[in-house]
Amino acid sequence: MMQTHTSQVNSPTNTQSSGSVSIRYDPSYLHTLPGRLKITELVLNVVGFIFVVASIISHHGRCSWFNTVAMIGFWTTGILLTFYVFHIVEKFNRIPWLKIEFIFCAIETVGYLLASALIAALASSSESLGVAAFVGFISMCVYGFDCWEKFKAMRNGDWPQGQKPSCKPVSTISSSTAY
Repeated sequence: MMQTHTSQVNSPTNTQSSGSVSIRYDPSYLHTLPGRLKITELVLNVVGFIFVVASIISHHGRCSWFNTVAMIGFWTTGILLTFYVFHIVEKFNRIPWLKIEFIFCAIETVGYLLASALIAALASSSESLGVAAFVGFISMCVYGFDCWEKFKAMRNGDWPQGQKPSCKPVSTISSSTAY
């Protein structure tokens, strides 16, 4: 009795494999939901920072904590936005971008919750701190929503940018064995 066994080797074929995608400026990302969230986060980070610096007690430790959260959010979000606009995320597709962004957004959400609560407790001494606390709570909500969007994208197996690499058959190996 002769038995034939065929196996198929799948290999990712990807026009976006690391190194094959060109780095290019593409402003269309700015019109997507993730792009608009990042722009909103950048603006809120700067506005909160400015209102804390404008207060008469900006040297207080709580103000420093708020500004630390705001500046970490500003620079990290700005770098991520640049990576998406220039397709660097797509070029280096082996990096788990969604997971990195999910963790970052979760940390910023908790950071803004704490920083805004601490600033709100000082709001009676400066009106600008009250505004900063309000902006901080809005930032917390925006980063929280962004975190939720990243979680959904990871759960659905979405790709952060470009198309997901597909697998296609590379070779077929046939063997026959006689019994």
